[in-house]
Amino acid sequence: MADDEKTVPEAEVTAAVPTTPTTTHSGHPGGSTIPRPAGWMYKGFKIGGREYWYASPIVQLLMVAMVCFLCPGMFNAIGGLGAAGQLDSSAQTNANTALYSTFAVVAFFSGTIANMLGVKMTLSFGGLGYCLYAASFLCYNHTQNSGFVIFAGAFLGVCAGLLWTAQGTIMVSYPTENQKGRYISYFWIIFNLGAVIGSLIPLGQNINSISGPVSDGTYVGFIVLMATGAVLALFLCNAGNVQREDGSHVILMKNPSWKSEILGLVETITNAPWVVLLFPMFFASNIFYTYQQNDMNGAHFNTRTRALNNTLYWTSQIFGAIVCGYALDFGKARRSLRAKASLVFLVVLTFVIWGAGWAWQKQQVVREVVEDKEHEFVGVDWTAGGEKFVGPMFLYFFYGFYDAAWQTCIYWYMGALSNSGRKAANLTGFYKGIQSAGGAVFWRLDGLKKPYNTIFGATWGLCAAALIVAAPVIWLKIKDTVTLEEDLKFSDETVADVAPTREKEAALKTKEEA
Repeated sequence: MADDEKTVPEAEVTAAVPTTPTTTHSGHPGGSTIPRPAGWMYKGFKIGGREYWYASPIVQLLMVAMVCFLCPGMFNAIGGLGAAGQLDSSAQTNANTALYSTFAVVAFFSGTIANMLGVKMTLSFGGLGYCLYAASFLCYNHTQNSGFVIFAGAFLGVCAGLLWTAQGTIMVSYPTENQKGRYISYFWIIFNLGAVIGSLIPLGQNINSISGPVSDGTYVGFIVLMATGAVLALFLCNAGNVQREDGSHVILMKNPSWKSEILGLVETITNAPWVVLLFPMFFASNIFYTYQQNDMNGAHFNTRTRALNNTLYWTSQIFGAIVCGYALDFGKARRSLRAKASLVFLVVLTFVIWGAGWAWQKQQVVREVVEDKEHEFVGVDWTAGGEKFVGPMFLYFFYGFYDAAWQTCIYWYMGALSNSGRKAANLTGFYKGIQSAGGAVFWRLDGLKKPYNTIFGATWGLCAAALIVAAPVIWLKIKDTVTLEEDLKFSDETVADVAPTREKEAALKTKEEA
């Protein structure tokens, strides 16, 4: 919500006076009380001197972070092994091509679905696909049934499109304007902690393994954790029940229909056509996984070293989220200035980290040598030290940092363009759909056995080009605040439905004095 106060129409203020039982708390600036609806979701509890309640943005964000910790976090741990823990990357590459293809189609419309079904059901259904994906590789260990793996990937694409749209809606629209960077970082820390812990499972189970696929127990552990995440999503509350500390509510449609939400999908683009300049950045946001996970880590290191690199990669994402999330919320600089600084930061990272990556990549063996069936290629072990392991280990660490910086900034840009939960769902759907299209293209390039250098160059070039295309939006369209009236244009709600309590109280006081 905007920080500056606004004039509230008298009729809307009168309508805003609660007519149902409420509870209050004293966390309001100035010491006044802020009413909350009666019920267990709004009953306060204190941690570290601060009061929280179940239907507060931070509690809901932490819950959705735990869902992603258990579902896509574990998926990332599997993918980070290279070839999903298999010796031959073909099964995972084909599955991921199917995954990102269906993901791209479903996610484009998933904002409409999330707005209709609510974030709770959307998230829970989304979690089911992750369980099936892990189970397909357990089956593959014994049957070599690549068809099942490809089907599981395609089904996961449908589920992931829904899960990530609901997640993005919560992360972008629940916090106030001055908290969005931190909320994104909180989510990214917990989500990637899932990948870190998940990657410790194969590291521990394969500590003495220098060849062969990962063990059955690794996949079983992932299946159990992912199923837990799908169930946990059912305990979320829907966006309409959330109340912020200042008494404001998430902007939604009070009476959504399939027609209204499909029209809203179109309006997201037609009302702000310049948002398409962010699409190349969306497209590039997952393409680097193909090179990093399969063509670097999976191709050039042995089983246990891949597991170690994987752990370091997801650990670095936590550091990236902390640095970027808190920098984007730096209160002593205007938001428009922070947006410009973040763009410069991403440009520098793109050329420094990927430039170092090219210095390493051009010295490595080609794909034909790595995948030669007659002469087994021996991947680097962590005991090699020096240039063979320590250098690329740090490079892989910074690749993870780069991923977190890129994703954190994109989410923050979307949150800076609108505070509307309805619009956030559509923007996030566009983001995940276009992101997945990029992933599908690059996994297919890997499936076609394109040279490692070719995939590296295409990845680096697209990331750099995407920043250039997105620059006008980041530089000119991100303002210091978005007014409440502007956000409400994309909804059938009124100021009385969503305004902070302070604004309502001020307007009522003005009315009484008059």
